[in-house]
Amino acid sequence: MRTDEDAETGLRARKKTTTRQALGRAALRLAVERGPGNVRREDIAAAADVSLRTFNNYFSSKEEAIVSLAVDRAAGVGPSLRGRPAGEPLGEALVAAFAEQHAEAAPSREWIAQIRSIVSAPEVHGAYLNALTGIERSLAEAIAERIGADLHHDLRPRVLAAAACGAERVAIGHWLDSGGTVPLADVLRQAITQVVR
Repeated sequence: MRTDEDAETGLRARKKTTTRQALGRAALRLAVERGPGNVRREDIAAAADVSLRTFNNYFSSKEEAIVSLAVDRAAGVGPSLRGRPAGEPLGEALVAAFAEQHAEAAPSREWIAQIRSIVSAPEVHGAYLNALTGIERSLAEAIAERIGADLHHDLRPRVLAAAACGAERVAIGHWLDSGGTVPLADVLRQAITQVVR
């Protein structure tokens, strides 16, 4: 039975998630419109209708905010893998978990061109790669749980997580370079399949 305290905790968590996503969307939109170098933390906070202090509670830099939506999407792979049917082969489960994170409709060509220019900015690219390190470890833990391996003594979960995350980055880059003519989820399926084959 849920208590009022549980309901309050759930509401608070949803509000935090909503605020974080609003800041991430505002940061990405401003970076697309102005270029990442022309966006300040204050601009992002104002665009999301929060204070700079609230921004600082969620992000340590504007670059972290700009990449946050992509990072949050990548962070969903581990939980998605844990939610896959137990009898599903690991390779199929990994392909599905990655593709699931990118199943939404493709953005316009103009948006793709703008995202490509943002991702190529060194400071933004560095923030994205830095965040992915923690996500890779989380995915390795999910893989280890699924195959019954000890993460500290078996290299396979870490190697597979690193390879799959690398394949995801390559697939996204390939998709951006090709102008997004094929659904991103399809490109991801192809890339991750090559890793787990």
